[in-house]
Amino acid sequence: MNATATPAPARRRRNPISMAIAVLVAILVLLILIMMWWWDKEPEQFDPVTVTTAHMKDIGRPLSTGAVTTYTLIRSVDTLLDKRGGYLSNDKLPPGVFMDNMPNWEFGSLVASRDLARSLRNDFSRSQTQSTEDKDLGEADPLLNSPNDRWLLPSSESQYAKATDDLEKYLSRLSDAEDANAHFYARADNLADYLQTVSARLGSLSQRLSASVGQLKVDAAPNADVGANTGPAKAVYVKTPWNKIDDNFYEARGYTWTLLEQLKAIRHDFAPILRSKNADASLQQVIRELEESQKALGSPVVLNGSPFGFFANHSLVMANYISRANAAIIDLRGLLGRG
Repeated sequence: MNATATPAPARRRRNPISMAIAVLVAILVLLILIMMWWWDKEPEQFDPVTVTTAHMKDIGRPLSTGAVTTYTLIRSVDTLLDKRGGYLSNDKLPPGVFMDNMPNWEFGSLVASRDLARSLRNDFSRSQTQSTEDKDLGEADPLLNSPNDRWLLPSSESQYAKATDDLEKYLSRLSDAEDANAHFYARADNLADYLQTVSARLGSLSQRLSASVGQLKVDAAPNADVGANTGPAKAVYVKTPWNKIDDNFYEARGYTWTLLEQLKAIRHDFAPILRSKNADASLQQVIRELEESQKALGSPVVLNGSPFGFFANHSLVMANYISRANAAIIDLRGLLGRG
């Protein structure tokens, strides 16, 4: 008896629409990944004196005292807006919404720009505390302090662009001999006040970076009177969560990138007072440490190895450079305070 052959099961037909959708999704994901890789690039450093000299030539103004510092601030803010991918901190769509390294870099850079704008408004542009503040700097300062993640109108980018416009107006008046109502006072006390803010920022960043491996912090009792028996100091264990380690690292990278440019500009505008105080070497030491902090990362991710372990700890390396720069700034402030 011949056995009846069982027919082979019919192959399922693939839906061409489903295949097309799958291919489009794969292409879209690949494009997003490529854009994320392309945008995740820190901007190149620039030479403040060179770019300022070229800019002043373009607008037909002389290179007056304070011009390099002011234009460096403008150029730093423009870099936030015009770098690869533009400004990412307020993105609500892919690929920007999936990125966190560059937004943290942007925030660190923005903090440094805000500090310099505040010093320009309150110190560098005024001969004394009773002097009237500059009108354009008075407009630029609050604009730079707009929220960094605002996407609704007015967006963060538009506010920062308006701030650079006001800074350009101040720069133009500063270098106009016929309209000498803008001033820049390159004095030791003004510079020391600015450096005090910088020192506080660096100290905070150093502590946050060092907490990547955990550390015991000993805090005295708050509001304790001098000489009072406040009991034993409390030791608190502080450790950065694993998902915040790269955030702190790139914020520090952004702050030190912008600070490095600012100090190079200050080296030019405050050259006479630095020489008179024998403070050139101290400022150069700060610049050297900050330059070391900007070296390229030799790893695709921020490593967080133990302090003496097999793998590197990039946060501790960055904290080391920042601490050394801060120590040099403290020495610099001491030199500026001497008669």
